[in-house]
Amino acid sequence: MNSRSRSQLFSSESIYKQLISPILAKDEGLDAEQLTQFTLNNLGKISLLRKWPVISQGLAVLAKELQRKDNKLEQRLFGCHFKNPIGLAAGFDKNGIAACIWEDFGFGFSELGTVTWHAQEGNPKPRLFRLSKEKAALNRMGFNNNGAKELRKTLERQRIESPGKRSSIVGLNLGKSKITPLEQAGDDYASSLELLSDFADYVVINVSSPNTPGLRKLQDSTQLRKLIKRLRRIPSCPPLLVKIAPDLDNHQIDGLAQVAFEEGLAGIIAVNTSLNRLGLEERIISQTGIPLSKEEGGLSGRPLRNRAVEIIRRLRKNSGKELPLIGVGGIDSPESAWERITAGASLIQIYTGWIFQGPILVPNILEGLTSQLSRHGFKNISEAIGSDVPWI
Repeated sequence: MNSRSRSQLFSSESIYKQLISPILAKDEGLDAEQLTQFTLNNLGKISLLRKWPVISQGLAVLAKELQRKDNKLEQRLFGCHFKNPIGLAAGFDKNGIAACIWEDFGFGFSELGTVTWHAQEGNPKPRLFRLSKEKAALNRMGFNNNGAKELRKTLERQRIESPGKRSSIVGLNLGKSKITPLEQAGDDYASSLELLSDFADYVVINVSSPNTPGLRKLQDSTQLRKLIKRLRRIPSCPPLLVKIAPDLDNHQIDGLAQVAFEEGLAGIIAVNTSLNRLGLEERIISQTGIPLSKEEGGLSGRPLRNRAVEIIRRLRKNSGKELPLIGVGGIDSPESAWERITAGASLIQIYTGWIFQGPILVPNILEGLTSQLSRHGFKNISEAIGSDVPWI
């Protein structure tokens, strides 16, 4: 066996296909949350010990396999330099335990959280389910996280570099604690932001998770304006973005676009998970024996693709060309990534698709985007944003 064959045998793609893909090929088996937590715990140890020679060498090999660098993919948005437009979406690394190594997986940025001021266990288990055939997931996690104070300690233990000094962009996704009354939401978000702002290149106001009672009421224009103004009072407030739900009607989407423009938000992230079952109402969750139409929680993955694209197009049309949009939901291929960018997204995020496809999805998307830019004669990805040109 030559060295190239040996490296392919032990590549992250090969290992993932042999060990993880068979588990993900069926709904039953190893619990989805247990698998995620097992993976994260190990990545957390690697992030903490990343300077050790053996681990450092391993990460360098991983980065060589998964990173793709091209000036055409670089952008500067809301004061941040993005090496490429692919980010790890919030929800995977809730507690930031692997914050320092996501760049080695090829990501141009990562979003930690959702974090709340109060630590909370989240909803009862089981609360995360695979829909393998549909390349989708149902979750009702409920913002389970260790809280803002513990997140700060975790980032300090990893000795994460500060914004402007590190080579990758890190965002923080903030949510409301379940025990905090809705009328006190502003102070709840503000407490987290005050404690964590010096770690964040940007901060996301998550008002769209379906798994915290009453949270989506904060998407109301009046409530959102009040929340934004409260957070803006914090010294050295990072650029603020808002993450919205896919279940809003067109009037609500237009209203949010107007708020974002008038309040000078740095951007909008669209979309979160959906309460709409998107044609899968009768799909049975094998672990519970209950159809999706009667299960609580948000749907993510491939079924969201069409609705997520529609919302990006509407936001781009009504918010103007200057407001950065981050597209997320159902992106699991180079084609779906290109579709989201040409619909109007400046950046994209992946999560469920990344789980099903494995780490190779990031370089595959980056190679696909670079190829499309060349075929269409674009000098930079910014020229493709909102262009509606097809995949060729």
